[in-house]
Amino acid sequence: MKTLKGIIEIPSDKSISHRAVIFSSLAKGKSVIKNFSLAQDPISSLEFCKNLGVDIQQNGSTLIINSNGNFNPLKNIFNCGNSGTTMRLMSGILAGQNFNSTLIGDESLSSRPMKRIIQPLSLMGAKINSSDNHAPLLISGSELHGIDYCSKISSAQVKSCVLLAGLFADGNTIYTEPYLSRNHTELMLTSMDADIKIFNNTVSIKKSELNPINMEICGDISSASYFIAGAIITPNSDIILKNVGLNPTRSGILEVLKKMGGDIKILDKKYICNELVGDLRIKYSPHLKGCEISGEIIPKLIDEIPIIALIASQADGQTIIKDAYDLRNKESDRIKTTVAELKKLRVDIKETTDGMVIEGKSELIGGVETDSHKDHRLAMTLYVANLITKKEISIHDFDWVKISFPNFVELFESLY
Repeated sequence: MKTLKGIIEIPSDKSISHRAVIFSSLAKGKSVIKNFSLAQDPISSLEFCKNLGVDIQQNGSTLIINSNGNFNPLKNIFNCGNSGTTMRLMSGILAGQNFNSTLIGDESLSSRPMKRIIQPLSLMGAKINSSDNHAPLLISGSELHGIDYCSKISSAQVKSCVLLAGLFADGNTIYTEPYLSRNHTELMLTSMDADIKIFNNTVSIKKSELNPINMEICGDISSASYFIAGAIITPNSDIILKNVGLNPTRSGILEVLKKMGGDIKILDKKYICNELVGDLRIKYSPHLKGCEISGEIIPKLIDEIPIIALIASQADGQTIIKDAYDLRNKESDRIKTTVAELKKLRVDIKETTDGMVIEGKSELIGGVETDSHKDHRLAMTLYVANLITKKEISIHDFDWVKISFPNFVELFESLY
């Protein structure tokens, strides 16, 4: 069993990185983006924008983007790799262009649902052909008009797709969601002077020209969650995470862990380009209590549910996670795969239709083979579990971690 000690800086936020390169490519003028994420998914968005003819110079994690606000595509088939964010956001933009595009992805992305964006875009006048509402997507550039759309799900990708289409649509585009999903798109479009209005769970946008931005991207709280979990469940651990994004629409894991009795302190708070950022100190927390996780907090921690399930296995009492059905539409069916893999470690966990129920406190035996199911978040969860198992576990297809966090293991090993 390892103890985690030390200070590290978390890699840059992937959600913000996607939006920074895409939105700057729409702006007229020069944008400078510092601390851009070098994970594979944001790189998919970067390469997509380059293939649209945007002048992007890269020096390490710094991007210099010169755009006239118009696209001159170098090709008409665009590979989004494994990135759902790339495919869904770019679909909204390309629907309103004066050229045709085909968006493809890898096997995992091609299995993910696209009806959630095809439906509202079609109502706006978009012409999209798909393979039974899955990629590849064939988009014929069309004239778009605004709509008043009430989504049945809270999804930042769907919301962003519709709002970006609204930048090219006649009239007003209004989008309402059941609960507020992550709002990086709204914050960044506001900072770039889009004609956008925000009221609770409703956003409206009109055709706009974006102004270029200079920004430095903060650390990714989803990436930080594995280090937070590791410190909380590993005896005698005490770590500091620098420069972590604390956007209230993303920091649900902090709310839940404080409710469970986790020892987490925010040492410094500041705003960088409209985004709340801070340093976190996390200590081993031996007296965690189970709780219910449901309702409006789910969109604030949807990506962190596998690692929260692991933490819950080390809490006294029952933890119930519900209202999270959309986990079944991620890189894997994360309800099914999380439950299956944690069961191998002797976690008392069962699957429900829209979540899971975990009974604590479990002693993790280990000494088994586990499977990432080609899902980077499940792979990282199993790595953290290995910190406290009695016997070491093996993780099949662990390399999928590189999709979101290329130096994940190296950073963890710096704390041993």
